[in-house]
Amino acid sequence: MSETLLASAAAGTDTPVPAAPGARPFWRRLRAQRAALVAAVVVALLVLVALGAPLLTTLEGQDPTTYHPSLVDSARGGVPVGPLGGISGDHWLGLEPQTGRDLFARLVYGARVSLGVALAATVVQTSLGVLMGAAAALGSRWVDQVLSRLTDIIVALPLMIMSLALLAIVPSSFPRPLLVTLVIGLIGWGNLAKIVRAQTLTLKGLDHVSAARLSGWGTWHIARRELLPGLAAPVLTYAALLVPMNISAEAALSFLGVGVKPPTPSWGQMLTAANVWYQAAPQYLLLPAGALFVTVLALTVLGDGVRTALDPRAGSRLRVGTGRKEGSA
Repeated sequence: MSETLLASAAAGTDTPVPAAPGARPFWRRLRAQRAALVAAVVVALLVLVALGAPLLTTLEGQDPTTYHPSLVDSARGGVPVGPLGGISGDHWLGLEPQTGRDLFARLVYGARVSLGVALAATVVQTSLGVLMGAAAALGSRWVDQVLSRLTDIIVALPLMIMSLALLAIVPSSFPRPLLVTLVIGLIGWGNLAKIVRAQTLTLKGLDHVSAARLSGWGTWHIARRELLPGLAAPVLTYAALLVPMNISAEAALSFLGVGVKPPTPSWGQMLTAANVWYQAAPQYLLLPAGALFVTVLALTVLGDGVRTALDPRAGSRLRVGTGRKEGSA
């Protein structure tokens, strides 16, 4: 019963989650939410910046790894020379203290790492969550018990502590962005598996699923044709909310020194190096912190908009820019 309520809560309603609406009604409801549209534009711009990082840095004439020791004041501990942290026509956002690396180049390449790790980890979590949840609901009683207990263990694991432990023991030669992606993805699928299992158990009792079973269809054929469309709404909703959570997790791991390693730029790694420069070079702290804040906020608002568009009976949690009263369709 509690898992059924969990599945319903994922879609913001106390009744069983309906099947995913058609594409056209979904886009119409999403476009009606101004806050979600603004968030979608912001996310699209961030993705374009991440994908176009090589082009943007080429236009600036810089790269994220080249040192410029002549542009920092060694007598003052490595503070960038010039106003506003060394901002100039050659360095659009200034320079990194001590090393003199270009901040704009490191910021846009850091977007690649932060967004790439978060999206890839979300794909891993979603794939495992759907697979394990559906297998538990459709399998035998013994399979359900084993997979449910495994899911409970995964949910109980503290993500940050387990990530710290795993990242600390893996050889440094292993690519860190890939390792962080796998660690976050393999530890964070439990809640989605519970949602999928509860919703699948609800859908199994519907008339069209029973009719398909009586027609002689196999279990996985029924799952693909009859159950997956009904799982689309809660899965997409939860996946949309996982992305900002994963960005925060990657930034936290890099900030603690066990995530992405230099010279590969990452927003969390930049925050780690900036914690002693917030007075002498405040832009070195404010730029990655602002990028993280805007990205997480935009993805959260967009995820809430997707949830509301998929289930129009549920009012927006954030109540920002929707222009609708609670409970309106």
